[in-house]
Amino acid sequence: MVNGIIGKKLGMTQIFAPDGTVTPVTVIKAGPCVVVQRKTVATDGYEAVQLGFVEEKSPRQTNKPMKGHFAKAGVPPTRILREFRINGRGEEVSVGDKVLVDQFHENDVIDVIGTTKGRGFAGFMKRHGFGGGRATHGSMFHRAPGSIGASAYPSRVIKGTRMAGHMGVERQTTKNLHIVRVDAEENLILVRGAVPGPNGGYVLIRKSDVHKY
Repeated sequence: MVNGIIGKKLGMTQIFAPDGTVTPVTVIKAGPCVVVQRKTVATDGYEAVQLGFVEEKSPRQTNKPMKGHFAKAGVPPTRILREFRINGRGEEVSVGDKVLVDQFHENDVIDVIGTTKGRGFAGFMKRHGFGGGRATHGSMFHRAPGSIGASAYPSRVIKGTRMAGHMGVERQTTKNLHIVRVDAEENLILVRGAVPGPNGGYVLIRKSDVHKY
């Protein structure tokens, strides 16, 4: 069975318990999704499904290869396609099947995969969390990176050295988030805490190895 779904981050809000406790939650529109392609060990070497995220507005333009891909599956074109591995247990999944939010329940533990917000060019202190130099008067070494390589050997800057540069727009996984509420009619999941990405960004939701509290 498919243990995940494609979602769209709508934003954050709060939920108040009867005793006044406040829980910050992220609202995610999860699905509906449709199975566009079924991959098997015999044909592709592994078990997986390709899901398409069904939105209110269909894509305005679809190139010819993708039109044939969707026509072969017998489903309308979608703009967002993502692949999920399947565990091979449970009911069989076929092309054209719908994947809905009702597979998730309150108190389930999930992992959310998204693309972080873009921060542009950032210094090494903001980008990597360096502490910088002393802030005392006369130090003249406040926000400098220090040595980035050796002169004698290897006489170059090692690849991967943490320096200033482009920050954000990276794939990030937030694990073991708890579902606070599921609205099957509106295809909404309310997750406790924050998830990667900006409002309106697409995320992947998959069931974690830990299923309950």
